[in-house]
Amino acid sequence: MRRAWLAAGLAGCAAFAGGVSLVSADPLHRLWGSCAACGYAVAAAAVMARRSRRAAGVDLALGAMICGAILVPLLWMVWTGHGEPEVGVVANSAATLIRHGTPYKSPRALAATTNPNAYNPYLPLMAVFGLPQAVFGAGPLTDPRVWFGTVFVVVFAAALKAARARDTLRWALLFTASPVIAFELCVGGDDVPMVAFMCLGFALLWRQAAPAARPVPAGRPALRRAAAIRAALPTSPVAAGLALGVASSMKATAWPALVVAFALLAARDGRRAARRFAAVALAVVAAIVGPFAVLRPGALVKNTVLFPLGLASVRSQAASPLLGHVLAQTGAVGHTAAVIMLVGSGLAIAVSLVVRPPADVPAATVRLVLGLCAMFVLAPSTRFGYFIYPAAMMLWLLVSVAGRAAAERERSAGPAPGPPPGVVAATGG
Repeated sequence: MRRAWLAAGLAGCAAFAGGVSLVSADPLHRLWGSCAACGYAVAAAAVMARRSRRAAGVDLALGAMICGAILVPLLWMVWTGHGEPEVGVVANSAATLIRHGTPYKSPRALAATTNPNAYNPYLPLMAVFGLPQAVFGAGPLTDPRVWFGTVFVVVFAAALKAARARDTLRWALLFTASPVIAFELCVGGDDVPMVAFMCLGFALLWRQAAPAARPVPAGRPALRRAAAIRAALPTSPVAAGLALGVASSMKATAWPALVVAFALLAARDGRRAARRFAAVALAVVAAIVGPFAVLRPGALVKNTVLFPLGLASVRSQAASPLLGHVLAQTGAVGHTAAVIMLVGSGLAIAVSLVVRPPADVPAATVRLVLGLCAMFVLAPSTRFGYFIYPAAMMLWLLVSVAGRAAAERERSAGPAPGPPPGVVAATGG
């Protein structure tokens, strides 16, 4: 990225964070906005000041971003015990898992409460992030947000590397410290690791160029076709199934990714590859969610299905001026209309996958982003923070496409020509 573009982006981040600190009514949001605005402003100045040493300027900017947008606000919130309700929900689900063998309270216990935070809308794997706090107590290293962020950096960097992006560690840190991730990570963060696994799953579906092979004679078309196939072999659907299966075992928001990935594989690589992918992904979900679905199905359904759809005795606190929530607030008729529109949008995306399936990872990612946006706009219980999914996936896609294009240009150009033989002989080398 050019220095001027990076500085302009950081200035935009500073303006966004400053706006949050001025406009938001939530004190935690205002705290994050004040700290992050300072960090982004320092980062922009560092990028523009280091003209002769670009890498040093970028690293200094990354350090300022990480300190201002993540470390300072997050450590203060962890130290003082502040955070959005979902942080406590994840920690409590882990404690419930240890005591009762399930991360969900029973339907009987839920019927006697009016506290929406008593519900756990996440799938069982999300409780793993709360285990350190449940076992060792609250502290700077046991807060779920610390582990949300750690997993995101590692998995997102792997997703960039698998997609052949350039400078993956710096890009992963840049994304983590950007408002897209840092804002939610500091105040809540439960969606952060999921989106990283979703990006990794789609990165593992990207065709990887094989090393250059020996030329094939022009008169052998069968060998030429086989060489072309080997030159663009996809990575194993098994690995993609594992990644998306893990994401789908944290929260149902990742389930549309399974459908889109299946459609991509079926259209591009054939039904056998699609079935292998589906078998692995569903096996992961069944292994993690299955025991709770079999032993305590009522608790699982009430927490993870009825509550997010607004059909439980207590309504979710998720609120926004988006269409689905506005309709749901008008009463039973509006709520039903929102659910019907939500289901209809899902069916429309499913039909599009059958009629015109995506042919490559970029097309599949865009189709998933459109489906997620429709789902978040029309869901009865929704908030703007859910748009972290489409935003992060599009940013990952843009960086990956740029990295692959650069690699392809270098591949096509071949090795740089050496000095003429006479020059080599004259210099003794």
